[in-house]
Amino acid sequence: MTWPDYVVLLGYFVVMIVIGIISSKSIKGQEDYFMGGRGFGKILQTFAAFGAGTGSSDPVNTGRTTFTSGLSGMWSVMYWLFVTPFYWITSVWYRRMRHLTLGDWFVERYESKALGAAYCAFGLLFFMVYGSMLFSAIGKVAAPLANINAIAIGETAIPIEYFLVPIIGVVVLAYGILGGLRAAYYTDLIQGICIILLSIMLIPFGLNALVEQYGDPSSDSMLAGFRILHEQLPKEHFELVGSSSMSEFPWYRVVAIVLINLMGIVVQPHFIATGGGSAKSEWDARVGLVVGNFLKRFCTVGWMLTALIALALFAGHPELAGDPDKTWGIASRELLSPGLTGLMVACLLAALMSSVDAYMIVGSGLVVRNVYAAYINENATENECVRAGRITGSVIVAGAVLISLLMMDVFEQLQLTWVLAVLFAAPFWIGMYWRRATTSAAWITVAYCAIVFFIAPNVLPFVPGVRTAAHYTITNDFVETTTTRAAAPSDIARRNLDIELWRDQLEQAQQQLATAKEDGDASRIARLEQQVTLLETTGPKLLSVGDQLTEVTRTGGQPIFWSGDVSPIDEKGNPIEGIQLIVVKEQQLDENSTQKVMRYPEDITLRASGNFKLDLLLFQLVGVELRSKSNAAIDTLGLLPKMAAPMLVMILFSLFTRRNSKEALDRYYAKMNTPVDPDPQRDHSNLQAAMEDPESIERHKIFPGSELEFYWPSKLDVVGFIICVAVCCGIIAIAAWVAGIGG
Repeated sequence: MTWPDYVVLLGYFVVMIVIGIISSKSIKGQEDYFMGGRGFGKILQTFAAFGAGTGSSDPVNTGRTTFTSGLSGMWSVMYWLFVTPFYWITSVWYRRMRHLTLGDWFVERYESKALGAAYCAFGLLFFMVYGSMLFSAIGKVAAPLANINAIAIGETAIPIEYFLVPIIGVVVLAYGILGGLRAAYYTDLIQGICIILLSIMLIPFGLNALVEQYGDPSSDSMLAGFRILHEQLPKEHFELVGSSSMSEFPWYRVVAIVLINLMGIVVQPHFIATGGGSAKSEWDARVGLVVGNFLKRFCTVGWMLTALIALALFAGHPELAGDPDKTWGIASRELLSPGLTGLMVACLLAALMSSVDAYMIVGSGLVVRNVYAAYINENATENECVRAGRITGSVIVAGAVLISLLMMDVFEQLQLTWVLAVLFAAPFWIGMYWRRATTSAAWITVAYCAIVFFIAPNVLPFVPGVRTAAHYTITNDFVETTTTRAAAPSDIARRNLDIELWRDQLEQAQQQLATAKEDGDASRIARLEQQVTLLETTGPKLLSVGDQLTEVTRTGGQPIFWSGDVSPIDEKGNPIEGIQLIVVKEQQLDENSTQKVMRYPEDITLRASGNFKLDLLLFQLVGVELRSKSNAAIDTLGLLPKMAAPMLVMILFSLFTRRNSKEALDRYYAKMNTPVDPDPQRDHSNLQAAMEDPESIERHKIFPGSELEFYWPSKLDVVGFIICVAVCCGIIAIAAWVAGIGG
């Protein structure tokens, strides 16, 4: 970056901090700090939902998965699309709760301060993990833009990301701690505009670059870049849903991700604020949450198109071959001029800060309401609570920065957030709709989820022999698909990169062979000679556009019961290289494609890494043939127990444990069925009347007289939901249309 870029960044930081200082003057108590006084209308609620739901990781994840999987990679972010219509309904819940935190909801519904405190612990962990993903994403983008890969300290080269992430964390703290949720919402308005700009900024520059590199700048307009985009990339890269065997996101995995996120999104702690709880009215809550999230879906189309352009331009880029997370950063560095590069970083910072500031405020509210005021200082004044909230916010951001520095893998962190919310999802959903749901069952369900999905998978790897046990180190089959087609220009760029990498590997193997001969190590000499011969005879050949390209793609080999990898080892535990796989099946798929199915030899010992996937043992026990499943299918199966088991545990144990008091349940369900009046006094009066006559809500139940709390939807519920579904279909159609321009 150049000095104009740093001027833009400095100006952005100053504006954010000034907003925090101004907003701090209006804070007089907890509701002002944690909920902004519940005075936000549709515009601010829209950009709050948009900002909190759109992080710096979203364009980075979309860039990564589109670069590696083509158009279908957009589902790494777009899976939320089909959850959005349900926001039309859930936004009303958070406003009718009339609480400052979701921890308060668990205290009220299950009559347990301890459960509220446990939810607080979950909330802090969730915010730290989710926030860490956003910090990692901004580091992945800022590093290429800074043109500094690492900083040398002594003899150690430390990646620049490890310096950038803490600096960004300090800036987020500066305005978030000062101004509370009001500062977060006003900055979200500015940051939302920045995010929209981020989503389209690279597209015209990328299209022009395509024309300049592959077209005729003297006669081709910028729009000709769409035609060139299709000429550069294989047609498979424009498929909306990837094939089941090759793509990271075939249709069934998309469905499973949608379901688990629908299950978990309702207990993400920030939804009590950005999900509608801070709005003036129920209408403001509905419009803000739904429109804000649909804005993100439209932006995703821009991210997807940008990533396809980057793939056409930089398919052979060596940095992206090693780390596709840097797609967005490389594209920004190569396409933007001075000043605009700084604006891009500011926009990505806006995407990060608009999320982290909300997480920081809501997380501090959880600690203050459900731990500090509940157990430590029950007589705390408003000022003491606000001060405690500011301290807690610092801890949340510091934790997110620390996790980011330890993991620095955006997609891995994203997948962790998918399953983390299941801890409290079942008690929430069952408690919303069934009076019989009990406190004891909620504790048992949370404990079950914590043990089976998080604790045991991290403890079992330490059991001696587990990592090398033949029964648990099996992988799914290696599937090698050989396809013949006409080479596209992007294939040429990738082939050239493959040739460079092959030459490096061959040179390295030859050097190792020479060293082994000097040492007289016979076994190593034989192995390396075999490796050198293999490399010399299988090296990639030069390719021209239109040549018959024989493309060999290998998938599978993924450990079924481990989150990491498996590698062959000898009797002493040393790694073995060059193991020949056994072909178990060979078939002709069509006139252009053949496929081999391969496995490790049965007499090879494998050693696993990562965490143990305990929940996948269930499928093996019931006889599911896991070895024949694709990577995406294995990952999808792993999500199913996380969705179904907690619900079953919650229902089962609720039938055999002590009920909650009728008075508390009557009061709770009466409140949740009393519409919010924007006037606080009238709202209080309406609540009192409803609580004094709990039987009045029975006539609105679908099953009156039962313990099932399902209610007939209003006309507004139904019409709004249908319109939201129609908008979802429209966004998919727009994505397909945009990808098809020039095709």
